This record gives sequence, structure tokens and C-alpha cells, in this order.
Amino acid sequence: MPDSATPPSAPADVFPAPGEPLHEHPDTEEPEPFAAPAGTPEPRGAGAEPLEEHTPQPVEPQAVAPEPVEPQPVEPQAVPPEPVEPQPVEPQPVEPQAVAPEPVEPAAGDELPPPVPPPPVVIGRSATASAVAHASHGRSRRSPVARLAALVAIAAALAAAGVLVAKALQGEHQGKAPVAGVAIRVLIPEGKTRVQIAQIAAKAGLKGSYRSASERSPLLDPAHYGAPRGTPDLEGFLFPATYDMNPGDPASLLVRKQLVAFRENFASSEIARARNLHVSPYQLLIVASMVEREAQVPGDRAKIAAVIYNRLRAGMPLGIDASIYYAVELEKGIATYTHELTETDLHIDSPYNTRTHTGLPPTPISNPGVASIRAAAHPAHASYLYYVAGADGCGEQVFSTTQAAFEVNAAAYQAAVKKNGGHPPTCKHH
Repeated sequence: MPDSATPPSAPADVFPAPGEPLHEHPDTEEPEPFAAPAGTPEPRGAGAEPLEEHTPQPVEPQAVAPEPVEPQPVEPQAVPPEPVEPQPVEPQPVEPQAVAPEPVEPAAGDELPPPVPPPPVVIGRSATASAVAHASHGRSRRSPVARLAALVAIAAALAAAGVLVAKALQGEHQGKAPVAGVAIRVLIPEGKTRVQIAQIAAKAGLKGSYRSASERSPLLDPAHYGAPRGTPDLEGFLFPATYDMNPGDPASLLVRKQLVAFRENFASSEIARARNLHVSPYQLLIVASMVEREAQVPGDRAKIAAVIYNRLRAGMPLGIDASIYYAVELEKGIATYTHELTETDLHIDSPYNTRTHTGLPPTPISNPGVASIRAAAHPAHASYLYYVAGADGCGEQVFSTTQAAFEVNAAAYQAAVKKNGGHPPTCKHH
């Protein structure tokens, strides 16, 4: 790259340095030697008669002021550049940098020629080609300030265009389904039924029928856990948790993930506990599903499990209202029944009606989580046979061992419902 041109400076032997006095010009004439005044006798040779003594008068030399020399302006001589043979140069990206010429302070009375602008940078061309380009386009070359202003204007225009495009894209996606390929989290709460989970899967954007996918799977056979042959579906094995999915994934993928999670959380220890309780692993899972639907507070889980096992051993109907709700939902073909059970509901003809049928329901009535599975595997050591919701409406159950105590607790709850206009009592302790 050719160097930037710098204005030539004046020769050092013409102009003194700034602040120094002018020296005497070398051509200034020396003062003439002293001449004897007229009438002075010339000296005689040897043997001449002595003359009278004459005392010479001192003569003060006169200073001769040097003539001032006017400095003459020197015009710089243009030196033609030596021809340079062009050499092939591989083009390399070079960012042009403005090189400011160093300021030169002229001496007093001097006029310097205008500075020569530096040649432009030409990418991928030789020094000779760069000089030719400068000679032909030097007059139309923009100043660095103008170029910077142009770049700023272009950048501002591009930024404004980007903002407009982003707003347009945002407006297109507002109110639409999640974009394919963006991971979503599908939350399956504890105690949900297979039909209720199907609604969650559809809302999450999963494709296909969850209900069909959850009927059977090669990953898990309920018969291996002691379920009767011909068990209709995988209710109870669809483990509740949070699963990472993508919109558009098949619902069968969610079923597979749930079954894998179930096998990790219902393992050999739970199977061994089922043997100790004299039930099959599938029956333990049914107990856990009822505990999940009945318990409102964690401390009641193991107590409810104890009541179920005690009634089974005593041959008493379980009388679990949650199983009757499940029967009503199956009969009506709905996901969730939210009304209070009526007398008709309490006498529904269904194997899930644990008031009119003894023993466990034929399948789980929900998909329990870890806490309810552990409560079913480790019930409380208590002789409770009854429980009813507390009259304060805070969720705790009131447990008892006799029919008489149960009837007192049940009457207190019914009075609280009547006082609240026929609705369950509202907790006032929080």
C-alpha cells in the first residue's frame, strides 16, 4: 500500500529555526583597515634622523550593521514517481483508515503550498493501479465525515427494517398454536384419569388419540402385575409427572414416557410389599388410586390406606365415594363429574360402586403418584374402619373405629353442608 503524501518542508539552510535570530550573511564586507591621517611623515630607513615623538590618538572602530536578507519563498519541486512494475497481489480485505497528515507550522511570512491528499486505498490492486485511480477520481472522493454519515444512515435504515419485520412476525404468531419444534412441558397431575389426561394431551398439541394409545402397549403388560386377562386399558400405569414434548408429537410418545416412568417408580420394593400385604401388585395399585382420589391432605394418605385394608380383611364394602364418581363418569361418558352424588348415583349399577359391591374395584380409578403408591405399600398401623370429611371444610378426614362414632361425625358434616346452603363447608382456618 503506498504511503500517504506529506507536504515538503523548506530547506534547512534557507530559513532559520523559529525563535532564533538571523546570523550575519557570509558575504558581508569586512571593515576597511585603519588609514594614517594626511600629513603624517613616513618612517625613514636606518640611519635617518629621529623625528619628534608623536603620540597616536586611539581610533574607535565603527560597527558595520549587516544588511538584512529577505527570505525568498521556495517552491517545492514535484518529484515524479518512479515507475513501478505491477506485481500480482492476492486480494485481502483491508479496512480503510483515514490518515491525518501531521500539521506543519510555517515560519513567519511563509506561504506553504496546499497539502496533497493521500491516495485512496484500492483493494486487490497494485500500487500503480491505486495511484492511477487516485489521479482519476481524486476530485469526487468523499470526505471521511461524509462517508461515516452515510454508513450511519444505512445502519439506521437496516435497524428500522429489522424492527418492522420482527413486529410483523410477532403479530402473525399472536393467538396461534405453539410453533413446531419448540419444546413444551406437559404436566400430568396426580390422580387424573386416562380420559382427563387425553384432554391435556390434546390441549398440548399432541397428535393422534391418547385414549387409543393408552389402551395397551408393548412396553407394559398389566398381567405381569397380576391384572386379570382382558383388562381393558392401562389406567393406573400412566404415571403422573411433567414431560418434555414438542407440539405435533404423537400422543403415543407421551404414553410410552409415562409407562417408562411408572416402571422406574413402581419397582421390586413395591412388588415385595404387595406380597407382604397379601395382595397382588395390581391390587396395591388399585388401592393407591383410591387413596389418591380420597386424600385431601398428605397426612391422611396412610390412614385411608389402613381403612381400605382393614375393611378388605373384614369383608366389608369399602364405601369409597371416589370410586362411585368414577362409575358415574364412565356411564355418562364425561371426563369429570363435579356435582354432589345423589341417591341415584349412590346406587348406580356398576362394579365400581363400592357401596353395593365388596372388594376392590376391577381396575384403578386414577393414576396415582409416588406418595399414594408409598401409602398403599406402607399403610398406617391403625384399626380405623370409618372416615368422613371434617365439618370445618379444611380437607382433613375424621377417622373412627366404631359405627356410632362415625355416625356422629357424619351428622356434623351434614349440618355444616346445610348451614352453607347445600354446599361443602368452607375452611376458615387459613
